[in-house]
Amino acid sequence: GIASRMFEVLAHEGINIQMISTSEIKTSVVIEDKYLELAVRALHKAFGLDANSA
Repeated sequence: GIASRMFEVLAHEGINIQMISTSEIKTSVVIEDKYLELAVRALHKAFGLDANSA
């Protein structure tokens, strides 16, 4: 599913998830600040939301 893919992407980038919260409509994670930009870029790319996929 989507959460599984999200966790795989973050793990591939070496980003440790400190906390996870899920509901029917969203999945949130807490990571270290220093990984924020890397995580956002990797997740956008993985889900086709990056500028290159438009």
